[in-house]
Formats: sequence, C-alpha cells, structure tokens
Amino acid sequence: MSRSPGVPRLLRRLNDRAALELLLVDGPLTRAELGERTGLSKVTAGQLLARLEERGLVEVAGERAGGRGPHAALYGVVPSSAYVAGLEVLPDSLKVGVADITGRIVVEITVNPADGGDPVRTVHAAVQRACGTAGIGLERLKAFVIGTRGVVDPVSGDVRWSYDLPAWHVGVLASLRRTLGASVTIENDVNLVALAEHTYGAAVGHDDFVVIWAGVGQGLGVMLDGRLHRGITGGAGEIGWLPVPGEPLPADVSQPQSGSFQRLVGHDALRGLAREHGVQGATVPDLVRNGGEDFLDAVAGRLAVGAAAVTVVLDPGLIVLSGDVGRAGGERLAAKVQEAVARVCPSRPPVVTTRVAGNPVLRGALVAALDQAREQVFSDTV
Repeated sequence: MSRSPGVPRLLRRLNDRAALELLLVDGPLTRAELGERTGLSKVTAGQLLARLEERGLVEVAGERAGGRGPHAALYGVVPSSAYVAGLEVLPDSLKVGVADITGRIVVEITVNPADGGDPVRTVHAAVQRACGTAGIGLERLKAFVIGTRGVVDPVSGDVRWSYDLPAWHVGVLASLRRTLGASVTIENDVNLVALAEHTYGAAVGHDDFVVIWAGVGQGLGVMLDGRLHRGITGGAGEIGWLPVPGEPLPADVSQPQSGSFQRLVGHDALRGLAREHGVQGATVPDLVRNGGEDFLDAVAGRLAVGAAAVTVVLDPGLIVLSGDVGRAGGERLAAKVQEAVARVCPSRPPVVTTRVAGNPVLRGALVAALDQAREQVFSDTV
C-alpha cells in the first residue's frame, strides 16, 4: 500500500503545534517532560525541539537540576519570535497595546486621535508610536485587532455603523489592510470583552455565558459553545435597544441613546435615580460605589430587566457584569442582580462582576490577535 508523502510532514506540523501550545501554557519544559506530555519518544521530541530552535521559535530558557547526572535543559517559546497589536478606538482616545507571542504586554499607550476624521492615518501613527516605544519594528507585528463601538459586519469585517465614530464606515478596513497588512481585523468592543473574560477573567472554564456591559452605552457579548455569537448582520448584543415596560420605544433608531433599555439604565437614568435616593458623587461610577442598599437595589432591578430577557432567550451558564457601572458595583451589585433575575426567571444563572485586570477591550483585542498570530506562526514550522 502506498503512503502519501504529505502525511509525515502533516504529523510533524501537528506535533510542533501541540508542543508550542504546551510550552506556552506550562513551559518551560525539559525534553523528557515535553515528550511525556505529547506522547512522543525522547528522540522525536529532541528532533522537534531542534527543528523549532532552528526556526527561532524555541530557545533554552534555563536548567533543571536532577539527580547525579547533568542538569536538564529547559525549553521555552522565544517571546520575540512574533508580536501583535490590540487597539481600542473611542471618540476621544485611542489605546494601543503590543504583546509578544507569549501574551506578555510589552507596551501600552494612549493617544489623542487629533485627526479623528482619518481613521487609517490615526491608527497607523498610533501603532508606529507604540512600536517605537517598545523598540520593535512595525513589520514584526503579525496581527492587529481593533475594538470599536458599533456594529461590525461578520462577513465583510467592516463597521456597518457607529454613532459616535462616523469616520469608521465601510471601506475603512480595506484601507487599513493596505497600510498595515492583511492581518487587520475590526471587532465589536463588547465581543472583545467576552474574549477577555473567557481567557483571563470571570468566565474562565465557561463556554456558554454573556457579558452585560453597563456604562455610557449598553452592550452584550454572547459566547455559545466557546464561540462568539455575532448574529447574521453583526447586531447581536445591541441590548440598549431592548424594549422594556414603562420606557418609550424609539421613534428614530438613528438617534443614539434612544433605546428603551438604554433609557432605563444609561448614565442619565442612573443620575436621576441617584437624586431620588439622595446619593451624591461626581460620576455615575462614584454614585454606584457610594450608594446605599436601597439605591443599589433599584439599580439592580433595572439591570435585571435586561439580564432576565437574555436569560429566558439564551439560558446562559453565567452572566458577567462589566462596564464602568458593573465594575463600580462589584460583587455587591452582581449579587443583587442575581437575586432580582431569580425572582422573575425559571432559570437562575449566577451573576458575577468582571475579573479582567486593566482595559478589558484591549485585553480582548490582544487575545484575538494572539490567536491569529499563533495560527500563522505555529502552523509554518516544517
């Protein structure tokens, strides 16, 4: 029986990828440990490591003392073998993070998008500045993921519409790719927060959960069976438009902040609620932090309207509260939302606050960029 000459090459590539993933998660490892974890013989594991060293993907990262014999070399992924960039675009700021292939953030900067009318020039200048600060060449970036408010078409990858970023429209993605390369991706910001929670935060180990973003605007990130659910047009998660009892329906959906749920739990609504309860604070997060039990009960009751609607439709295993309101309320607010949802829903998902450190949109953008870069770099080892 004849054998396909491609099979050994494919097996080597699969073994290389498995070894690199192990070294990222559990490394550094000795040759024997790597062979044991992958099921490869010591000889094959040695050949694999030699191949990855030659490609500049693996290096000796130390030694492990053993018995009476010589110390065993420890191998790890070369951090500088590739870099990625994650960005968060807001009307008044642009944040850029650069990470090496291991996921370590090497630089994070915030710039003022002075030329907000030209997204391509703004992004290019910000990425160049971040690379200059980190001391790496722009050409070493293997993937760029940009988080932005608004609806992103899941087919074309373009921003279909964004109220407060009018310059981000159809055609921007193609221009960005001409400037920075084909690896540029644009993603909805709350979807990126869901990726960050799944990788680093409250949803680690959960493949079915939602993130409710409570802040200036309201958003929903949905992960089902370990994959983001974007909807046919990219509009899944626009929870601010959820119709709710007692709030008027929008007369014109082109007007921002006019959705019924947005009217119920947006910053203006919570300021009014705080005045009714005699709560004082300079900002809405301050009001939430300073509020007493009655005020937090009222806030939780309003948030629970959206959480309950999501629960009866999706039946998620977990609800994560994020955004400046969710973060300010912490576990105290999350517990009250959980109680309020349980009173009106037959299913009772746990509700927790975000556990992502730092900027969750930026962290999620780097997660997505690293997935792309590792697929590219780790799949080209043979």
